[in-house]
Amino acid sequence: MTTVTMDLPDADDMEARIIEAIKTVYDPEIPVNIYELGLIYSLNVDPLGNHADIEMTLTAPGCPVAGSMPEWVENAVRHQAGVESVNVKIVWEPPWNHDRMSMRAKLELNLL
Repeated sequence: MTTVTMDLPDADDMEARIIEAIKTVYDPEIPVNIYELGLIYSLNVDPLGNHADIEMTLTAPGCPVAGSMPEWVENAVRHQAGVESVNVKIVWEPPWNHDRMSMRAKLELNLL
């Protein structure tokens, strides 16, 4: 009897590539990528369905790029190998604050 194995997509690999793609998106007013700023609240990857669901926020509800930034994220992620569809949703709870920023972002912005 022969066992056949199929190469299934690796969710961890796909998630890592998506995170790297998200890191190419910057808030135009802050010289740090949105991932390090802590604007990405959740990332759910379905490698079998080639889909990613992303919940993100903005630094402020009145952000001038509120209508554009989700599209920037979607475009960056959609260009990753194996990703066919992306759903980006803006959420406001919990409100964003500096505590969500990575140490790298805080260092780059001289907040430490």
